[in-house]
Amino acid sequence: MKTLTVKVGKLTIGSDAPIVVQTMCNTHTADVDASVAQCIELHEAGAQMIRLTVPTLKDVDNLAQIKARLLEKGIDTPIVADVHFSSEIAIAVAAVADKVRINPGNFHRDHEKAKAQFARFIEVCKTHDTAVRIGLNHGSLGERITNLYGNTPQAMKEAAMEWLEMCIDNDFYNVVVSLKASNTLVMVEAYRLLASAMKERGVVFPVHIGVTEAGNGDAGRIKSIVGTSTVLSEGIGDTIRVSLTEPPVNELPVACYLADRYDGKLHSSMVSVKIEGKKATATYCAPSRERLLMDAACDFGKRLMDHDLDEIEICGSYTDEQGQEISLDGSDYAAYLEDEIMQAARRRFYRPEYIACPGCGRTMYNLESTFNTVKERTSHLKGMVIAVMGCIVNGPGEMADADWGYVGEGNHKVSIYKKKTPILKHIPEEEAIDQLIALIEKDKENQA
Repeated sequence: MKTLTVKVGKLTIGSDAPIVVQTMCNTHTADVDASVAQCIELHEAGAQMIRLTVPTLKDVDNLAQIKARLLEKGIDTPIVADVHFSSEIAIAVAAVADKVRINPGNFHRDHEKAKAQFARFIEVCKTHDTAVRIGLNHGSLGERITNLYGNTPQAMKEAAMEWLEMCIDNDFYNVVVSLKASNTLVMVEAYRLLASAMKERGVVFPVHIGVTEAGNGDAGRIKSIVGTSTVLSEGIGDTIRVSLTEPPVNELPVACYLADRYDGKLHSSMVSVKIEGKKATATYCAPSRERLLMDAACDFGKRLMDHDLDEIEICGSYTDEQGQEISLDGSDYAAYLEDEIMQAARRRFYRPEYIACPGCGRTMYNLESTFNTVKERTSHLKGMVIAVMGCIVNGPGEMADADWGYVGEGNHKVSIYKKKTPILKHIPEEEAIDQLIALIEKDKENQA
C-alpha cells in the first residue's frame, strides 16, 4: 500500500522504505542507567526504533537524559515517547522525543479540549520535527466513540480517521497510525477498514501493526505472526512490533523475521503443499524449530482466518539444536503447532485464551512470572479468556474480550475483574492469584 513518507529521526517509514522493526523498554524511565543499558541491548539486537513510557512530567527530563547518553555512545536509534492520560506530558515530550505515541481515547476526557490540546501538540511537533503515532487499541477507544459505534473494528477505524482528519486540518503529515487488538480477528478487520478508508480519503498514512497483549512463549509468537502476517500479506504495514510478555529483546527475532519475509528477503521452508477441499497438508524442511513455527504461522494464518481453509496438517522435518533432523510426520509437536495456529486464527480453541501485556515502565510487579503462574494454574479451563495486565493503562479497557482479568494497581496491590467489572480491589500481590483461581472455580460451580 503506497503511503506518505514519515521521518523519525534518521529513519524513513512508509512509501518505498523497508519495514521498520521496533520494540519497547520494560525499564522504569526514571531509572536512566537501566533504560540506557536496555536501549543499547535492543539496538544491538536489531531494534530500529525504541519506545519508552513517559508517565510523569519528570520523566520528560529522564527521557532527554537517556537520549543524550545514547547519542554520546554513538547510538542514534530513534526514541519514541509513550504517553497516556496527559496531553500536557505529550506536549512537553514532543520537544524531546523523535516520535510521540498517543492514544486518542485517553488524550483528554473532554473531546473538545482534546482537540484543542492536540492542535497545541501538533505545533510543538512541527517546530521540533517530531513524528506522531496515533495509536488506538481495542478496548481503550474512549466513551464518545464506543457510545456511537460500540467496541468494534468499525469504532477503531472511525476514531483513527477522526484524528487523522485533525492532522490534515492542521497541515501535519508526519504521522503513523495503528489499530491494535489482542483478538486477531478484530485486529485484522480494523486494519482492513482503516486501509480502505484512507484510500477513499486520498491520504494514506503509514501504518504500525501488531497484535497487542499476545502473551508469551510459542503461543504469543504464533498469535503475533498469524495476525501481523495476515495484514502484511495484504500490503498493509510499514513498521511492526511483536508484543511478548518476555524481555523485550526476545521480541526482535520474530519481528525481524516478519520484516524480512514481507520485504522479500526470505521465504518459507515449506517444500510442498497439498490442498484437498478445505484441508492443507504441508511438508517442511525447516532449519530450526523456531523457523518451522514462524513459517507455518505465516503460511496458514491468513487462509484460516479468511476461512479459505478449515484444517491443516504439518509434515516433513526440522533440524534441532544438535543438528539432528526431527521428523514431524504424525508427531506430537506437529499436532501442537496445528492446534496453536488454529487457536491463534480463532478457528478452534483447545486451551484457555490468554491476554497479557508485554510490560513497560508502568508495570509495578513481576508480570512475566505472574503470567506463567496463572497459565499453569488455569491450563484446564478450555476456551476461557484470561487476562494478566501490567497496569491500568493496559488494564480494564485492553482486556475487552477477557472473562477474567488480573490487573496491577501498583504498590504491590492487584484488582481482579470479571468481564469489565472489578470484583476485588487492592488485593495484596501475594494473595491475588489464589483469589483469582478461587473466584473462577466458584463461578464454575454456580454455573454447573
